[in-house]
Amino acid sequence: MSTTDALAFWNGVYAARPAAGDPRPNARLTETVTGLPAGDALDLGCGDGGDALWLAGQGWQVTAADISAVAIERLAALARSHGLGDRVTPVRADVHSSFPPGAFDLVCAHYLHTPCALDRATVLRSAAHALRPGGRLLVVDHGSAAPWSWNQDPDTRYPSPREVAAGIDLDPATWTVQRADAPRRIATGPDGSTAEVTDHVLLIRRTA
Repeated sequence: MSTTDALAFWNGVYAARPAAGDPRPNARLTETVTGLPAGDALDLGCGDGGDALWLAGQGWQVTAADISAVAIERLAALARSHGLGDRVTPVRADVHSSFPPGAFDLVCAHYLHTPCALDRATVLRSAAHALRPGGRLLVVDHGSAAPWSWNQDPDTRYPSPREVAAGIDLDPATWTVQRADAPRRIATGPDGSTAEVTDHVLLIRRTA
């Protein structure tokens, strides 16, 4: 798919969903970030905005990027309604071709999967290089498909966190893998239904 097709696809995905008045943050984000000093964060593929709003509520300055104009417009309105408009900067960006500028203490990429052309390894490598020393890159991928997922292809393969780390190919003298595992949890879909899913969690820290 071209960038135009990708924009149309993701605008359609979000337009088909009811706007979330109070979107929840991802569990892997809250368990990783709670207790860390607040700083500058980049949320790649921010979607409904639950992660960006939660981080802002914890004192972080958040750049929230998504290719979908629908998602970005909704997040901007939500940030204002939650009194967090000064802490959340929504940015419509195709991270494949225009990675958001800046230096960050945290970059999170939750479920950055798409049927559109995307060189994820290059995007995640750019994310790692955007970290300040001591900063963390949190990548959470699907390890299984939820019943409400747009991708129901039974032949989908889910690379392990170690495979994702190998694909990013970072210098171990500068970046350290702090977590690479596949925990399970009960997830709640947009319609309120629940299902057990597997997450593939990769946490990388920039040490120098």
